[in-house]
Amino acid sequence: MIVDCALYRDGARVEGGEDWRALRTQVHQQGDFVWIGMFEPTHDEIADVAEEFCLHPLAVEDAVVAHQRPKLERYDDLVFVVLKTLWYVDEQDAVETGEIAMFIGHDFVVTVRHGKGNELHSARTDLEHRQRVLRHGAGAVLYAVVDRVVDEYLDVVDSLTVDVDEIESSVFSTERTNDSERIYVLKRELAEVRRAVLPLREPLARLADGVVEGVPEKAAPFFRDVSDHLARVAETADSLDGLLSTAFEAHVAQISVQQNNDMRKISAGAALVVVPTLIAGIYGMNFKHMPELDWRYGYPMALAVMGLVVLGLWGLFKRSGWL
Repeated sequence: MIVDCALYRDGARVEGGEDWRALRTQVHQQGDFVWIGMFEPTHDEIADVAEEFCLHPLAVEDAVVAHQRPKLERYDDLVFVVLKTLWYVDEQDAVETGEIAMFIGHDFVVTVRHGKGNELHSARTDLEHRQRVLRHGAGAVLYAVVDRVVDEYLDVVDSLTVDVDEIESSVFSTERTNDSERIYVLKRELAEVRRAVLPLREPLARLADGVVEGVPEKAAPFFRDVSDHLARVAETADSLDGLLSTAFEAHVAQISVQQNNDMRKISAGAALVVVPTLIAGIYGMNFKHMPELDWRYGYPMALAVMGLVVLGLWGLFKRSGWL
């Protein structure tokens, strides 16, 4: 369905409404363009728009079905761009994804959005307050949308950075923790981020070089700024993935150390029981000729020996760190 539609002229919004055909007929001057925003349209809902603006059927299919990788393609005079949108759900340590498909012609822009996150109304409003940028025409809309999407990427990796810091603190704390599941979840969410970011680098590089037909060459500096932000996101995602791998290895090592400590304590505890049991076992064999068997103080002596041996072992294990 169509969410918003407006005609832009000389860097300003001239008229809006639901009748995009009427707005299309008012495109007369150089730089005029119509921006149609759609949300999860069906084939039937986009068919009239596709016919009016001569949208390529393959691009229309990608825009409706969604689940495409980020890309930039040319269809005659049409520029087709697909972007992955990301937003972070902190309670679940989850990165949710959506998608935006954009058709950019010399006098029109059609945006097709999928998913709950990254609405484009605020991006449109911000752009309408930047008349100097909006004067670049349809290419300005492409910049505004890509810039907003990449800014959302920055917010997502900043949130993931906080979670990775929490993982590191937990792994190296003195308390026993079970962080392996959360580490796996965060690595999976980082993989989702990288699937959105990495394929977008090549299209942004082309836009930053000003070599994409249909996008004004004067817009290249704006796209270079967005490309720098995207590079920061990619570097941060790689760094966080490496930190999580290191944290997992440290977590496994911590578990091994804890198990060794447990085994030493168990061994020390067993030794404290085994030695007196050995003495009691020897004196309980009831042979006739045994040392001190008939001695009046033999029983207290055996108990004293057991106690002294246990105290000696306890002190030895305590100094060695086994207890």
